Amino acid sequence: MSDSHPASSPTPYRVLARKYRPQRFSELIGQDAMVTTLGNAIKRDRLAHAFLLTGVRGVGKTSTARLIAKALNCVGPDGQGGPTIDPCGQCEPCRAIAEGRHIDVIEMDAASHTGVDDIREIIEAVRYAAVSARYKVYIIDEVHMLSKSAFNALLKTLEEPPPHVKFLFATTEVQKVPVTVLSRCQRFDLKRIPSDRLARHFSEIADHEAIEAEPEALALIARAAEGSVRDGLSILDQAIAHAEGNRVAAAQVRDMLGLSDRGAVRVLLQHILAGEASAVLAGLRAQYDLGTEPAAVLRELLETVHGITRAKIAHESDPAMSVEEREALNDWASRLGFGPLHRLWQMLLKGLAEVQTAPLPIEAAEMALLRLVYASSLPDPGDLVRKLSETADSDAPAPSGQAHTEPSRAEPPRAEPVAARPQPVEQPVGQAVTETFNPPADFAALVSLIDGKGEHILAHRLHDDVGLVSYAPPELKLKPLAAMPADFPRDLAGRLKTLTGASWLVSLGDGEAAPSLRQQAEQAEQRARESILSHPDVQAAIEAFPQAELIDYRLDEAAEG
Repeated sequence: MSDSHPASSPTPYRVLARKYRPQRFSELIGQDAMVTTLGNAIKRDRLAHAFLLTGVRGVGKTSTARLIAKALNCVGPDGQGGPTIDPCGQCEPCRAIAEGRHIDVIEMDAASHTGVDDIREIIEAVRYAAVSARYKVYIIDEVHMLSKSAFNALLKTLEEPPPHVKFLFATTEVQKVPVTVLSRCQRFDLKRIPSDRLARHFSEIADHEAIEAEPEALALIARAAEGSVRDGLSILDQAIAHAEGNRVAAAQVRDMLGLSDRGAVRVLLQHILAGEASAVLAGLRAQYDLGTEPAAVLRELLETVHGITRAKIAHESDPAMSVEEREALNDWASRLGFGPLHRLWQMLLKGLAEVQTAPLPIEAAEMALLRLVYASSLPDPGDLVRKLSETADSDAPAPSGQAHTEPSRAEPPRAEPVAARPQPVEQPVGQAVTETFNPPADFAALVSLIDGKGEHILAHRLHDDVGLVSYAPPELKLKPLAAMPADFPRDLAGRLKTLTGASWLVSLGDGEAAPSLRQQAEQAEQRARESILSHPDVQAAIEAFPQAELIDYRLDEAAEG
C-alpha cells in the first residue's frame, strides 16, 4: 500500500490491533479483577500515586494505562463529572487522550529514553500543575529499560509526588524493575487471555468486519496467539488477507502458520503406538511436503501427549479443542498408563531438541519417531521385572519331600506396544495368597498407609473417587464414583503388593457401596456443625445477635468426654 493518499481516497486502513484497541474498561477482556480493584479505588477516592502494569506482550498494558488516564481526567459530557471507572469518551480530555494529543498525559518509551537526563526532565516538570486536566499523568512503557541511575533519580519523586501527578508504568519483565520501585507502586499483573476467550473475541471482530471465519480457524489463531490479544489480531489480519474472498478457513490458517494438521498428527500418533514404522515415515513426509516444519510436528505430538495426560489426571481438556479431538484424547487417556505417557513425553522432548539443532531436520525427525516406534515394541519395565521375578521363583529348589521336576525354560518377554490393553472392569486383578499378613484394620487405614508411603495421587483417588463395596484383605471390591482408567485395578493391585508384601484381589463393580471417604468426612463435618448450632448456648447467642454466623469452631475433647 502506498504511503501517499489522494484527497479523494477513503480513510487509510488501520490494522485490527489498532482499530479494536479498548476504549472502555468494559472492552478490556480477561482482566476483571484489575477493573474491579480500580473501580473500587476510584469510588472510594483511594487512588494510588503510581501504578505498575505487568504481563506478557499484547495483553493490554499500554491500553490499560491510557484507560486509567481517561478515568482520572474524564469530566463527562457536561464538563462537571469527576473520576470514573466508566469514562464517557466524549469530553475533550477523553478524546484528546484517545488520540494521543493531550498535553498533560505524557507517554514515554523507556527503551529510547533510558538515561538519567530523561528522568530529570520529568522531575523538573512534575512541580508544575496540569494545564487543562485534573491530573498530570506520566505513562512510561517498558520501564525496566531505564538505567540504574535513572531509577535512583526517580525514587524520591515516585515516593512523594505532588498530588496532581500520577505515574503509570508498563513492563513485560517485572523482575528487572528494582524492588525499591516496586514497593512504591500499586502493582497489577495482567493475565494471559485463555484460548477459548480469545476465539470468542476474534469471532466478534470477524462479525464486525463482515468476515466469515470457521470456528477451527479462530481456535488455531487463538492458540497461536499464546494469550496475547495483539498477536492474535495480527494473525487474524494476516489470515483475512490470505483468505480467498471473505471466508477464513482452518486449512488456510494452518498453511499460513506452518502448522501441522492436528487430525494428521493424531493419526501419526496412532501409527506410533501401533508400531507401524512405514506408516509413521509416510505420515511425517506427507506433513513435510505440505510445508510443515519437522519441529512443528514434534511440538504437536508433545501437545497431544500432554493433553492425554491432563485428560487422564484431571478429566479436563482445552475448551478450544474440537469435539473429535477431545474424544480422541479421552479414549487414549483410558487406554494408556502413566508409564507409557511419561516415556512418550521424554523421548519426544529429546527428539525435538535434536531436530532443532540438526543440520538435517527432517532426517532427525524421522530417526526420533523411529525410536518411538521401536520403543513401543519393548516390554514395560514393570512387566519385565515381574516376569524376571516369576522366573526366579520357578527356578527355586522344590521343598523337601516333594518330587523335583525339571523347570521349564522361561519364555522371552512378550513384546507389547506402548498402549496397554484395557482390563475388563469386572475382572479381578491379582491373586489371593494363603499366607498370613498384617493388613490395615479398615479401608480408611489402607488409604492412610498408601498416602504415608508417598503415593499421594493414588491415595487421593481412593479417598475421593471410589465407594467401598467390600474390604476383606487381601480382597478388595470398589465402586467407581468417577471415570476410572481401565487398568486401575491392575495398577492398584500392583501397588498394594509392593506396599504390603501380599498379592491382592482387586475388582471394580456396581452395586451397593459406602460413600467415598471424602463424602463421609463431609457428612461428619455437617453433623458436627448442626450439633453445635442446636446447642442451647449457641441458640441463645444467635437470638441475641441475629446477624451472627458460625464461621469456625473447635471441639473441646475434654468437654466431649
